[in-house]
Amino acid sequence: MTEKITPFAIFWHKFKRRYTAMVAGVFIVLLVLAAVFAPVVAPHDPFLTDYSLSMMPPSLSHPAGTDLYGRDILSRIIYGSRISLAVGFTSVFVGALVGVTLGLVSGFFGGFLDGLIMRTSDVLFAFPGILLAIAIVAILGPGLVNVVVAVSVFSMPTFARIVRGSTLALKESLYVRAAKSVGASKRRIMFVHILPGTLSGVIIYFTMRIGTSIITAASLSFLGLGAQPPTPEWGAMLAESRDYIGVADHMTIFPGIAIFLTVLFFNLFGDGLRAALDPKTK
Repeated sequence: MTEKITPFAIFWHKFKRRYTAMVAGVFIVLLVLAAVFAPVVAPHDPFLTDYSLSMMPPSLSHPAGTDLYGRDILSRIIYGSRISLAVGFTSVFVGALVGVTLGLVSGFFGGFLDGLIMRTSDVLFAFPGILLAIAIVAILGPGLVNVVVAVSVFSMPTFARIVRGSTLALKESLYVRAAKSVGASKRRIMFVHILPGTLSGVIIYFTMRIGTSIITAASLSFLGLGAQPPTPEWGAMLAESRDYIGVADHMTIFPGIAIFLTVLFFNLFGDGLRAALDPKTK
């Protein structure tokens, strides 16, 4: 009896050959575990101040050194991963949920709805993402919740474009025509027959967008529009330490490395997913 080859087996065979994506996946898993178990992993209380240890360089007791207030930087980075991952996942999920729905409606119904949704997307595309996020947060006020809203808004149009393109192709496919001929409702055709065919592109962009969302949230916090002190958020940590570059460089180096590696590995993981999910890839 020949072994049945499942779609997941094909995906895994392609994905595991992308060594950079595998390394990125391991890093992301470790980062998520560190965020979930931060109270266990972090060596110190991230909010505990000790002015006698102010701006101490890396040592055995404080591997990443301490900040201006004597707080352990490594512990604050570990707790900050909770905020960065939560903001990244939540904002992209909300953006994907709304964007995918709008893309389905736009591609399936066409006409006036299609024009309205796509022209609105064009307006949002006219603004650089970070400027649009700054404008939204400036209107709503600083805070992590408003950062999530801002990042979600500028994530929506790309998801809508991706799904609309796939929907336009899939709604003319044979199995969709067959579903229409047997009297399937429009809702069922959209969400049962068309939506699954659009998910590969959505999953790829979702993964890569998390890195962009994390760096955007960190940028907003750096500008004072996101997380507020003493919240241990990576961008806010950079903002607090920027006046001490050249005096205590470790205060900026370690949060900067955390942002750089997280964004890099999410992008590498998304690139590996793209290659594994592409049917043209052998």
